Order: sequence, then structure tokens, then C-alpha cells
Amino acid sequence: MPRQKILIIDDEKEINDLIRSYIIKEDYLAFSAYDGKRALALVEEENPDLIILDVMLPDIDGTHLSLQIRAKTNAPILFLSCKGEEIDKIIALSAGGDDYMTKPFMPGELIARIKAHLRRRQSSQYGSSELEEAKMYNFPGLSVNMQTREVFADGVSANLTAKEFDILTLLLGNPKRIFTVDQIFEHAWKLNSLEGDSRTVMVYISTLRKKIESNPANPKYILSVRGVGYKFNHNLFNDKK
Repeated sequence: MPRQKILIIDDEKEINDLIRSYIIKEDYLAFSAYDGKRALALVEEENPDLIILDVMLPDIDGTHLSLQIRAKTNAPILFLSCKGEEIDKIIALSAGGDDYMTKPFMPGELIARIKAHLRRRQSSQYGSSELEEAKMYNFPGLSVNMQTREVFADGVSANLTAKEFDILTLLLGNPKRIFTVDQIFEHAWKLNSLEGDSRTVMVYISTLRKKIESNPANPKYILSVRGVGYKFNHNLFNDKK
């Protein structure tokens, strides 16, 4: 199996080199960029399996760069930042990020998160699941293609990120089950949920609703169960019969 590629985008050479050394020790191929222009070029040239992105770059804001990268690839984007406020995390995740870690970080946790994202990506590309047997789900105003991982809302591509698709299909595949935010996080990120991760899930649910719901404030697909979590509207399955 070809070695997986990881792109590190951080203008601080010392940090970039340090992360690179951790990655190489784990037998991944590492590529470094110190600004947005070079980063976009490497995304095109190398098609990385995962991207580590600093929020603050000399020529472009990391969240703006994330949007440009997301238009080219669905590879997981793991943000690194010295900013630890909740609003910073929300902005980064809303800009297409899949994860967010604050500096300084523990090398072991960084590698664990990298491995979790890559396992999930590999599973989605080559693995199969019970859901995939259905191949296609069609509801009024919503179509989900399990094989191509495409979602259409009112006939228009929803352009879901990998994590958004994973969350949607978790709920879709278990329409009568209510999932807590911790369960959703652990399924989508393949990591144990920690304090603050519940907010990450809430941001993703909010963004997902904006992409697939005609009225996100009054959703008909992804329903909230007060004090418990979220579920897919199982009544839509009855409507199909």
C-alpha cells in the first residue's frame, strides 16, 4: 500500500520541521509549505491524504485558505492555532476544517488524531458498510448516494465535507436511534470525546443543516432531542412506503 501523504502548512519553520519529524517517524510522507500560495500548489501536485493547517499565515488567513483547499480536495484538514477561544474553533470548523488543536500541543495527541482521520478516510474510500448496501437514499428534497458519497438537496450538490457526510450517514443509518454528541464525535472522529468536543459536533450539525435543510431553523431531516442529542427523522422512511 502506498505511503500516505501529509501536508504541513505553517509559516513557523521550527514548528513545521518538528511536526514533519513526528510524521516521518510514523512512516508517512511529509510535505511542507510556509505560505498559502505554496500550499495550494502542493495540494494540486501531491494530492495529500491529510492537511495540517496553521490558522495564521503570512499571505492569507488559514480559514480562507481552508475554503480554497476544500474546493480542491476532501482530505481531512486539521487546524493548529494558538487561538483557543470557542469562536475561533467555530470559524475554523465552519470553513471546512475537520479538527482543531491549540498550540502548544502534545505530539502523542497530534499523531493519534492524524491516525484517526486517516483510518476514517481510508475506510470511507475502500471499506464497505451496511449502509452501502442500500447504495442510494431518496427523500423529498434530499438524495444520498452511499457509493459516491454525494448528497443533493433539492437537486443541488450539498458539497458535504467528509465529517459532515459521516455524521449524516450515522444518523441516516439508524433512524430510530438518538445519538448523544459524544457518540457522534467518537463515531466521526474515531477518538474519545473530551471536554469541548460537544461544541464541535454542534457546529457540524448546524453547518450540515444549512447545507441540506430548506429551513435550518425548523429542520425536517436532522432532529434535535432536547437534553439528549440528535436523530434522523424516521417518519421520512414511512413516507417512502
